Amino acid sequence: MECDTLEFSRHALMKMFTRGITVDDIRSIVNLGEIINDYPDDKPLPSALLLGFIDNKPLHVVLARDIQKKHCIIVTAYVPDIALWQADFKTRKQ
Repeated sequence: MECDTLEFSRHALMKMFTRGITVDDIRSIVNLGEIINDYPDDKPLPSALLLGFIDNKPLHVVLARDIQKKHCIIVTAYVPDIALWQADFKTRKQ
Protein backbone atom coordinates (compact mmCIF):
# COMPACT_ATOMS: atom_id res chain seq x y z
CA MET A 1 0.00 0.00 0.00
CA GLU A 2 1.44 3.36 -0.94
CA CYS A 3 1.16 5.59 2.11
CA ASP A 4 3.75 8.34 2.39
CA THR A 5 1.92 9.63 5.47
CA LEU A 6 -0.10 7.66 7.97
CA GLU A 7 -2.72 9.16 10.27
CA PHE A 8 -4.60 7.34 13.02
CA SER A 9 -8.23 8.16 13.73
CA ARG A 10 -9.24 8.55 17.36
CA HIS A 11 -11.42 5.45 16.98
CA ALA A 12 -8.48 3.44 15.64
CA LEU A 13 -6.21 4.47 18.50
CA MET A 14 -8.84 3.56 21.11
CA LYS A 15 -9.48 0.15 19.52
CA MET A 16 -5.78 -0.54 19.07
CA PHE A 17 -5.15 0.21 22.73
CA THR A 18 -7.95 -2.05 23.97
CA ARG A 19 -6.97 -4.83 21.53
CA GLY A 20 -3.23 -4.71 22.19
CA ILE A 21 -2.36 -3.69 18.63
CA THR A 22 0.70 -1.47 18.23
CA VAL A 23 1.56 1.28 15.78
CA ASP A 24 4.37 -0.95 14.52
CA ASP A 25 1.84 -3.75 13.89
CA ILE A 26 -0.24 -1.35 11.79
CA ARG A 27 2.77 -0.08 9.85
CA SER A 28 3.76 -3.66 9.08
CA ILE A 29 0.30 -4.52 7.74
CA VAL A 30 0.13 -1.31 5.68
CA ASN A 31 3.56 -2.04 4.17
CA LEU A 32 3.29 -5.81 3.69
CA GLY A 33 -0.39 -6.71 3.97
CA GLU A 34 -2.77 -7.78 1.24
CA ILE A 35 -5.84 -5.82 0.15
CA ILE A 36 -8.73 -8.25 0.58
CA ASN A 37 -11.57 -5.78 -0.03
CA ASP A 38 -11.49 -2.48 -1.84
CA TYR A 39 -14.21 0.13 -1.32
CA PRO A 40 -13.61 2.78 -4.03
CA ASP A 41 -16.98 4.47 -3.48
CA ASP A 42 -16.56 5.12 0.26
CA LYS A 43 -16.84 8.74 1.32
CA PRO A 44 -15.11 11.02 2.05
CA LEU A 45 -12.22 8.83 0.80
CA PRO A 46 -11.98 5.40 -0.80
CA SER A 47 -11.05 2.72 1.72
CA ALA A 48 -9.65 -0.78 1.84
CA LEU A 49 -9.51 -3.78 4.17
CA LEU A 50 -6.02 -5.22 4.56
CA LEU A 51 -4.97 -8.59 5.91
CA GLY A 52 -1.58 -9.30 7.36
CA PHE A 53 0.01 -11.46 10.01
CA ILE A 54 1.85 -10.44 13.16
CA ASP A 55 3.60 -13.33 14.92
CA ASN A 56 1.51 -15.71 12.77
CA LYS A 57 -1.73 -14.12 14.02
CA PRO A 58 -4.10 -12.54 11.48
CA LEU A 59 -4.83 -8.83 11.66
CA HIS A 60 -7.30 -6.76 9.66
CA VAL A 61 -6.68 -3.06 9.12
CA VAL A 62 -9.25 -0.73 7.58
CA LEU A 63 -7.81 2.41 6.08
CA ALA A 64 -9.05 5.33 4.04
CA ARG A 65 -6.68 6.69 1.44
CA ASP A 66 -6.09 9.79 -0.57
CA ILE A 67 -4.39 8.10 -3.50
CA GLN A 68 -3.09 11.31 -5.10
CA LYS A 69 -1.43 12.53 -1.89
CA LYS A 70 -0.46 8.99 -0.78
CA HIS A 71 -2.00 9.81 2.60
CA CYS A 72 -3.66 7.01 4.57
CA ILE A 73 -5.93 7.23 7.59
CA ILE A 74 -6.25 4.17 9.81
CA VAL A 75 -9.95 3.72 10.56
CA THR A 76 -9.76 0.60 12.74
CA ALA A 77 -7.81 -2.61 13.30
CA TYR A 78 -8.85 -5.94 14.74
CA VAL A 79 -8.08 -9.63 14.94
CA PRO A 80 -10.65 -11.30 12.68
CA ASP A 81 -13.04 -13.68 14.43
CA ILE A 82 -12.85 -17.24 13.02
CA ALA A 83 -16.61 -17.50 13.62
CA LEU A 84 -17.12 -14.73 11.05
CA TRP A 85 -14.29 -15.42 8.59
CA GLN A 86 -13.16 -18.42 6.57
CA ALA A 87 -9.89 -20.05 7.64
CA ASP A 88 -7.95 -17.87 5.17
CA PHE A 89 -9.30 -14.73 6.94
CA LYS A 90 -9.96 -13.22 3.49
CA THR A 91 -13.56 -14.34 2.99
CA ARG A 92 -16.45 -13.54 5.30
CA LYS A 93 -18.63 -16.52 6.14
CA GLN A 94 -22.19 -16.49 4.79
